[in-house]
Amino acid sequence: MRRKIKEFFRHPESDHSDNPRLHRHPFVVPVVTFITLAALVISGLLVLSGGNNFRPGDAYIVKLTVDGKERTLPTKATNVGELLSRLNITLEPNDVVEPSADTPIVEDFFRVNVYRARPVVVIDGEHKVRAVSAASTPRTIARQAGVIVYPEDSALAEPIDNILKDGIGEKVVITRSVPITLNLYGTPVATRTLGKTVSEVLKEKEIKLSEGETTAPAGATPVAAGMQIFVLSKGTQIQVVEEPIEAPRQVIEDASLSFGTSVVRQPGAAGKRVVTYAVVNASGERQKIQEIIVQNPVTEVVARGKAVQIPGDKTAVMNAAGIAPGDHAYVNFIMSHESGWCPTKLQGQVGYCPPYPPDTIPSNKGYGLGQATPGTKMSPYGADWKTNPVTQLKWAVSYTKGRYGSWAAAYNYWQNNRHW
Repeated sequence: MRRKIKEFFRHPESDHSDNPRLHRHPFVVPVVTFITLAALVISGLLVLSGGNNFRPGDAYIVKLTVDGKERTLPTKATNVGELLSRLNITLEPNDVVEPSADTPIVEDFFRVNVYRARPVVVIDGEHKVRAVSAASTPRTIARQAGVIVYPEDSALAEPIDNILKDGIGEKVVITRSVPITLNLYGTPVATRTLGKTVSEVLKEKEIKLSEGETTAPAGATPVAAGMQIFVLSKGTQIQVVEEPIEAPRQVIEDASLSFGTSVVRQPGAAGKRVVTYAVVNASGERQKIQEIIVQNPVTEVVARGKAVQIPGDKTAVMNAAGIAPGDHAYVNFIMSHESGWCPTKLQGQVGYCPPYPPDTIPSNKGYGLGQATPGTKMSPYGADWKTNPVTQLKWAVSYTKGRYGSWAAAYNYWQNNRHW
């Protein structure tokens, strides 16, 4: 009898599984348990994210370029300055970081560029100023070197053709304008000019003499610093009005900067113009005779980032919400800055993405990816509106089209209204 019982436990296949070796393996139970638990966890994550592998987090991937060498690295730094500090990257006084150190890092593949100052020589007539600068325009280089450049002056970058004379690096040549006074029909106006003769000054300032008008001194007279040039008219009552000229703005699309980032590479400055009117009747009605620029405006040069690289999980969420690929860059920028792509973030929470929605969502606070206020606005788009980024984006699509007309218009509004 005992022998039969022993044989039974040695060969249980007659009453159990068809695979006796599997049951005798010592790791069967723990392996099966592990697989079961893993499946449950994955299922829970898929339910939370709507089945799209969406992974909000508090760390981002950054593309950092220093000295022309690019590195791709993860970081939990909240802004550019903190990133450089964590990496022990020191900026010398004339080095440049783009975007600025206080720019928040709120999206993956964010681009940061460090430009090291290089030797420059600013040639200002007989004077030479040697400095180091990382600026990208001649006027900004001169300013960093401590050289004042007037709007009417010429500042040009030129190659160094004599290393022994000018040294190595870059050269900026300043051609100075001279101060003069234009007396327009009895009204003196201070200005500067690069013109060499009175006629060249008139051409530079676009002063056109009407019939009977003259200048003093004559057109061939050489211009000297401090001289007065009179524009005279006979028998006509004249009014001269000075008006400001808004600084023009030049935008450069830069693939080394992230989409939505902008940096000022040359500050602008307003100019001045003088408008001359002839009074045509006793009631004071007047007619514009001419308009001249007495101080040139300085163009503001702005570099605007256009590099777009969006992680696959966010792309999948946008596709699932029906957002066209051409709008992905706008949506990624807005959601990155509104909530850091966190579907459970309540307005005012910073630095992390809560794993679960709050017990109560106040009606006066923004909630979710697009910070809907109140959060219940999103409920018509799905019962899982508190956690599912796809549901939240479907609401955002409707809201954006209804209020702004398009994602591009919403992005432009956000940029032009101080990030709101």
